[in-house]
Amino acid sequence: MPPRTLQRPRVGIPWRTSAEEAQHNLLKVKNYQDSVVAAGGEPVLLSLQDPAGLEQILPTLDAFVLPGSPADVEPGTYGSTNCGLSEPADGPREETDRAILKHAFSEKKPVLAICYGCQLLNVYLGGSLVQDLRADTGTDMPHTRNYLVPPPSTDPVHHANFERASRLADIAGAPEAHINSSHHQAVERVGKGLKVTAHAPDGTIEAVEWTGDSNWVVGVQWHPERMFGDAFSERLFGEFITAARHARAAIAQNT
Repeated sequence: MPPRTLQRPRVGIPWRTSAEEAQHNLLKVKNYQDSVVAAGGEPVLLSLQDPAGLEQILPTLDAFVLPGSPADVEPGTYGSTNCGLSEPADGPREETDRAILKHAFSEKKPVLAICYGCQLLNVYLGGSLVQDLRADTGTDMPHTRNYLVPPPSTDPVHHANFERASRLADIAGAPEAHINSSHHQAVERVGKGLKVTAHAPDGTIEAVEWTGDSNWVVGVQWHPERMFGDAFSERLFGEFITAARHARAAIAQNT
């Protein structure tokens, strides 16, 4: 076995939903696994049903991807109530993500939080969410596909405008990029230590980045794992894996 420092960074990815784990349905989580592998990492799928096992495996991991989910974050966790606009919460997924984030912030391990993962990251740090973009903001920009249109309908695509001096602007090498869109909620009040670094043309927050210390923590509202062949998406995962290598080396040096 190669020395630990030469191995691919081990990246924890929780199952998207409790139902998919119970059915061992890998169809959508595989996109995240494949993106991590392509960027040079080793994906490790994390159970939502084994809190004790999770606590044991977390120290062996170098970074984390928090994937999307058809569930919504429980509104009560950010001081709101469900007015019929939020999808049912997935309690085990929320608890797993919170345990991951607690460990990642404590040990300064990188996190790439995607869609639902970005929303959970924001709530974990004390932020809140728009429960439904169309109902709450009146935007007429499509942020999710029209499921009344039969396949091969796809996610809508729009620009994301990046803030200067942000990780995303550096990765993109440009002030904007085309992104896909598959969400009906978004960041509203920004969590403590997070900085908004991307907006959609209608003002919807599309990305946040951690500023509390030097740790690499990025939340994006879109789905780079399924923007197949997109150079910006590939660089995003590549920078994430590079950050995981650096974090692992720093932890090794301090132990």
